[in-house]
Amino acid sequence: MIHQYQLGGFNIVLDVCSGSVHVVDSVAYDLIGLFETKRKEEILAQLAETYKDRPDISAADLEECYQQVQTLKEQGKLFTPDTFVPMAGTLKEKTAGVVKALCLHVAHTCNLNCSYCFASQGKYHGDRAVMSFDVGKRALDFLVENSGSRRNLEVDFFGGEPLMNFRVVKDLVAYARSIEQEKGKNFRFTLTTNGMLVDDDVIEFANKECHNVVLSLDGRKEIHDEFRVDYNGKGSWDTIVPKFQKFVEAREGKGYYMRGTFTHRNPDFLEDIRQMLDLGFSELSMEPVVCAEGDPSALTEEDLPVIMEQYEQLAELMLQRDEACKPFTFYHYMIDLTGGPCIYKRISGCGSGTEYMAVTPWGDLYPCHQFVGEEKFRLGDIWEGVTNTAIRQEFANCNVYAHPECRDCWARLYCSGGCAANAYHSTGSVTGVYEYGCKLFRKRMECAIMVAVARAVRGK
Repeated sequence: MIHQYQLGGFNIVLDVCSGSVHVVDSVAYDLIGLFETKRKEEILAQLAETYKDRPDISAADLEECYQQVQTLKEQGKLFTPDTFVPMAGTLKEKTAGVVKALCLHVAHTCNLNCSYCFASQGKYHGDRAVMSFDVGKRALDFLVENSGSRRNLEVDFFGGEPLMNFRVVKDLVAYARSIEQEKGKNFRFTLTTNGMLVDDDVIEFANKECHNVVLSLDGRKEIHDEFRVDYNGKGSWDTIVPKFQKFVEAREGKGYYMRGTFTHRNPDFLEDIRQMLDLGFSELSMEPVVCAEGDPSALTEEDLPVIMEQYEQLAELMLQRDEACKPFTFYHYMIDLTGGPCIYKRISGCGSGTEYMAVTPWGDLYPCHQFVGEEKFRLGDIWEGVTNTAIRQEFANCNVYAHPECRDCWARLYCSGGCAANAYHSTGSVTGVYEYGCKLFRKRMECAIMVAVARAVRGK
């Protein structure tokens, strides 16, 4: 399978199963589009007619172009067959029972009252709660015990708002560091915060201990303050922006992301990205909201053309900023055309429910943070381990080829079947397809590939 598109002044041809990306002239672009549906003679005749007013393109040129395409096919760089299907059911078996990452819900409570929050303002449709040190300690022990020979283990402090239980966060990190050498492990911590409780102590701790921090900011003040409000209805922008600026400056190049959410209110999210850039932030992410149909924040079909255009303009802005020596990173445009993820990752996806799990304040295990509170998805707990083996197996089987709709999609080896939680919440099945999200993902990938191509051409 190939995927052809034109963007940013480039004719781009992606060979889906080899991952090869070709930037070609118009003749080769047209020829490739005909290659597998017509005989050689028909292709050459059709192209001769198409380019009859181009004296610089001769019959010999068309013949040479055809032979070059044929050679690329023989080399496995064009029209490569999909040989991965038989691997889909076996790759995860090699790491069965191995857990490499936990999302610790140290606080099922929040000091903000965001209207679009999938976690019901941090309560996850349940009672407010905070994780005790003993539960967190047991969660870390569970991770070590179930990590097999893996050395690097990932732990995300999540909520609600995890800084509402900061003492336990600090104590858990200290405990993890105390057992690393003995257990032969290396813990890498991430902190996700809305910023309201960030202070010098938090900044110093995170810069010492956290491999990454995720800072929630929706961009423009008027957009942010419409959604991210406290329980008195007051917006949080003025409070958190100076704290985030201080936080990022103090990190001195260490990993962070400004993570925003765009909704029906701001499908023109590029303006929010521009605001983040103006504030001095350069590691950015803007995520499309996922909420129930009919919710005032839900993205609509009418929003789609605007969003698609925003993604294209974002790609152009990134290249303009490159030229001005003011580059920035957009999370969804991070792509490596020379290597990229291994085939295991391309087929198997994020590993939720198998390699990655979420832990509630009282120690229950769920496939990921977006399933917390959905009782049918409770896997077990950190003392007894995974006891709901049927659900674990359902997620183990949740690879890209488990989605019938994905088999003919050119982007399948980039999205790996997409987000199981989004699929479930939109279709009722973890092997369903969230079609709206698919449309956005494919557009992001086209833009990401174009940016990578342009940078390669420019030698950036």
